Amino acid sequence: MIDRRTLLQLTAAAGAAGLPFSVQTTASAQADEWRHGLSLFGDLKYPAGFEKFDYVNVDAPKGGRARRFSVGTFDSLNPYTFKGNATSVIGLTIDNLMASSLDEAGSEYGLIAEAAKMPDDFSSVTFKLRAEAKFHDGSPVTPEDVIWSMTELKKAHPAYNFYYKNVVSGEKTGDREVMFKFSESGNRELPQIVGQLPVLSKAWWTGKNDKGEARNLAETTLEAPLGNGAYKVASVKPGRSITLKRADDYWGKDLPVNRGQNNFDEIFTIYYRDSTVALEAFKGDEYDFRVENSSKDWATAYDFPAVKRGDVIKEEITLQNSQGMQSFAINTRREKFADARVRKALNLAFDFEWANENLFFGQYVRTNSFFSNSELAATGKPGDAELAILEPLKDKLPPEVFTTEYTNPVYGSQKNKRKNLRSAAKLLQEAGWKVDAKRVLRNAKGEAFSIEFLLVSPLFERIVLPYVQQLKLLGIQTRVRTVDDSQYTRRVQTFDFDIIVGSWGQSLSPGNEQRDFWGSASAERNGSRNIVGIKDEAIDQLIDKVIFAKDREGLVAATKALDRALLWNHFVVPMWHIPYQRVVYWNRFGKPDVQPDHSLGFPSIWWFDEAKAAKVKT
Repeated sequence: MIDRRTLLQLTAAAGAAGLPFSVQTTASAQADEWRHGLSLFGDLKYPAGFEKFDYVNVDAPKGGRARRFSVGTFDSLNPYTFKGNATSVIGLTIDNLMASSLDEAGSEYGLIAEAAKMPDDFSSVTFKLRAEAKFHDGSPVTPEDVIWSMTELKKAHPAYNFYYKNVVSGEKTGDREVMFKFSESGNRELPQIVGQLPVLSKAWWTGKNDKGEARNLAETTLEAPLGNGAYKVASVKPGRSITLKRADDYWGKDLPVNRGQNNFDEIFTIYYRDSTVALEAFKGDEYDFRVENSSKDWATAYDFPAVKRGDVIKEEITLQNSQGMQSFAINTRREKFADARVRKALNLAFDFEWANENLFFGQYVRTNSFFSNSELAATGKPGDAELAILEPLKDKLPPEVFTTEYTNPVYGSQKNKRKNLRSAAKLLQEAGWKVDAKRVLRNAKGEAFSIEFLLVSPLFERIVLPYVQQLKLLGIQTRVRTVDDSQYTRRVQTFDFDIIVGSWGQSLSPGNEQRDFWGSASAERNGSRNIVGIKDEAIDQLIDKVIFAKDREGLVAATKALDRALLWNHFVVPMWHIPYQRVVYWNRFGKPDVQPDHSLGFPSIWWFDEAKAAKVKT
């Protein structure tokens, strides 16, 4: 399962296949009980009638400004279409049917919907809307708005079309009730991913703007959409910045899922074209908060006076999240990468130990799983529960899945370097690639083996270039190309690359999104997250085992089995991860004493501290 912010960030191309969606009106109702929240497995942490989440401060003062940054640009305020380059901050102005808690895995509680119910076979879900829910113009949120949102989002953006492809009909079942029916039963995640639906105003989107032009959800726009959330768009400088202001008349401000949250009067987001410029802008106090992704910068860039004075805080915050997989993602659609032996050779050529010591200041550990840092990661040999899932697919999976724990090659010495490169050269030769007299690797057709690394950030060049030198020792011709954000996005969406830096974040409750990550149906769908192009029957079946798991134990076993299949097919060259977040911020804020397990919580549960801010020197 993925959150809405991640869904908004998924880029997808037109033409994704989805099931037809019908709109009906009926007086029928479900016989099961209304629930104040939904949980993928087990009980909810918070009971009916709970007052607040444990990790918020209900006495947090309201006021002040939170300044954030983003690298890139934007030309649209509509994040619900595939077209253009939209800002994702619009998500703060539009509420979902339900809200996730930040200290549970796979749970949601009522937001626009005060309650939900579903049959035992998970073939549908019904939501009861709150009578007080309204848009910023005062109009009520209706079942028609909810049904329209589902229908039109699937039309406007292939990512939504794919995510909600199993939702086949929406029915108004009462004045404030709406039921969605599914194309399959037993998929216990479907009610919750429908709960993530952003509810848009049908009347606004089907109306006209100030110029008398018809609005269209499938088109870009710089007109701020009518929202129903805690914030409104106050001002926009296209491509440069956007300011949100807290809606004082927000209908949901006193709900249990919102108490102690949305404390800032303003949330300002500024855009930079370059990561280096963004870092210098932070030092110049142009924005307040950043998560540092560069080990070099974490080790060397924060020695300026404000840090030494305590006006800027450096903090390492440990969260209970899966770290997923960051990697050199290999485009297997290209013939030269079709053989798993070639892909394994590319991993054998990557010297992580040198990079960690010389580039990363020893901060990272090598990633050995697509679900790293969690109980979902495959370790050791498969146990009985995994084998029960894997054995029926034995003739379709690499034999190592059953016999060997996956580990990455280890460097750290000249002896290991020679060993790994010899093993890589042998695999390449077995796959039909041989080095000629000029030390160029060629196939039987005489074609040279060449690789272009496509990058969007110059910061990664220092990481790729040493890897390039290793590949050259194998006779592989290489090129590193860094392009702007828009060009990079389009090339990745259309799979026009050899190797990119690809990452897949994972929740602790994986489910339907795995079809988009690894499923055959998404391999040729432009814009899917299946960037490596996996089309594998066994992996498709393992994904279904994850999705249709009946309990937590079954989910863990199925996910580990899937992890093994992905690893032993060598689709990627795994990179690294750290088990904590590197955070740096100007010391103007307060935050709750209790840190939620699964999020930093900025800016949602932080607040502006006037006393601290008065002491900061800039």
